Amino acid sequence: MIPTTPVVVKDGIANPAPLGLCAFGLTTVLLNIHNAGFFELNAMILAMGIFYGGLAQVIAGVIEAKKNNTFGLTAFTSYGFFWLSLVGLIVMPKLGWGTKPSEGAMCAYLGIWGLFTLCLFFGTLKLNRALQFVFASLTILFGLLVWGDASGNESIKHLAGYEGIICGLSAIYTGIANVLNEVYGRTVLPIGAK
Repeated sequence: MIPTTPVVVKDGIANPAPLGLCAFGLTTVLLNIHNAGFFELNAMILAMGIFYGGLAQVIAGVIEAKKNNTFGLTAFTSYGFFWLSLVGLIVMPKLGWGTKPSEGAMCAYLGIWGLFTLCLFFGTLKLNRALQFVFASLTILFGLLVWGDASGNESIKHLAGYEGIICGLSAIYTGIANVLNEVYGRTVLPIGAK
């Protein structure tokens, strides 16, 4: 059904946050279903990492720049390139373009992304509660992934997978809430606005 009330966009540029949040969320859920042990790492996850988690988030970040939103630009372009680099870390060694990263290298990679995420979490304290949850749970996810790689403990890696599913679902919720709240012109799904 088409809404009877048109959505009014004030600056002529649509809100890119739902695209970025859904791209992050869907890709995160799928990767973490793998991390939780439900299926193998496969082309479906890699394709999502390149095209939706990667490129769609970079596009959302560029649009955020046009809207003069430094936080959105930084978050979406960074995590878009995170997904692209993660796919590169998996695919490049298979193509003979470098050696597979060691567990220690993956700990450094995931750890620095965890630190970056923690820093962005502090920015969400001026935003809504839903984004605070997304960034807090993502910080925890990176910590669990580092712990899992450092220890080699499959149970911790599976725990990280379940936590990552929650993180991804929270991003999807936040993205869809932005869409529905804008389309209906009222709060359909609460995000805990500041």
